[in-house]
Amino acid sequence: MTPADLSSTVARAVRRAVEDGELPAETGVPERIVVERTRPGGVGDYATPVAFQVARAAGRTPAEVARVIADGLAAEPGLDRVEITGAGFLNFTLAPRAAAELVREVLVRGRRYGYADDALDPGPFCWGPTAGFRQRAVHEAVVRILRSQGSSHGNSQGSADGAAPPPVAPVARRDGDVVAVYGRDAATWAALAVPARETPHFDAGLLVQDESGEFFLVRYAHSRAKALGRAATRLGFHAEPGPVDARALLRLLAEYPLVLEAAAHRRAPEQLVRFLVRVADELLDFQHCVLPKGDEKPSAAHRARLALAEAAGTVLAGGLALLGIDAPDCL
Repeated sequence: MTPADLSSTVARAVRRAVEDGELPAETGVPERIVVERTRPGGVGDYATPVAFQVARAAGRTPAEVARVIADGLAAEPGLDRVEITGAGFLNFTLAPRAAAELVREVLVRGRRYGYADDALDPGPFCWGPTAGFRQRAVHEAVVRILRSQGSSHGNSQGSADGAAPPPVAPVARRDGDVVAVYGRDAATWAALAVPARETPHFDAGLLVQDESGEFFLVRYAHSRAKALGRAATRLGFHAEPGPVDARALLRLLAEYPLVLEAAAHRRAPEQLVRFLVRVADELLDFQHCVLPKGDEKPSAAHRARLALAEAAGTVLAGGLALLGIDAPDCL
């Protein structure tokens, strides 16, 4: 089971509990069940507060509802453990997923890895003359992310669920024309790096051409993945998914679909920004073991490492595209 499958799996468990009479017939299945990475100090890999959503309609305590749902998930393939903590939080530990299977899925789906099966392409954006740069950047990113998750509510003006677009703090007057100063991509990154209600921060760090700047870091990591592929071609080998020891990077790739789902639910592109920085950090640490060294001959291990690096680069490119930022092959 992938992390992205958890939400629908839990929804099915709630639905079965109602159909089997374990929960009252008037209990509704929430339209969306939030599943997120467990916070530090928590239990398992992922958690959901769904029992609290269901409890009121069911006339039960969250703990009682959580127990019913947990029992219904006990034999679900792909789940290693389901535990209840606090007043009714469900916590999940996933069964290990083969690295080759995950990497192959990313490479096959390409930049649309993490998209829902019913994903939609955003239409052309059209803005009135009074719309500010940051308003456009935030709303366009929100629409792209929403529609990647199959939401038909986001439109070219950035509204969602039939409601007015969320308020967006503009660029501070002191920052002037940020596109002219920093370039459109760097300015967009800064505009999306903090929640929409907060004033974005622009400084010379956006122009830094080393790994101390997060904007450079993410695009550089993508370009390094591309460079590794070109170097491997010159050495006469290509990527082939297989076993690879890179737990942190693999975990991030598996988590990406949930990150997109959460960013869509909260209309929060800054969550995607933070995630891409984490992927870039791990990829840049991992890159040093991808290619053969010295007289070493390319092996199955090198091919598997290259496949993982290319998969990480694919996630970076896909995430940047959703933010409206270019991912150059060379940097």
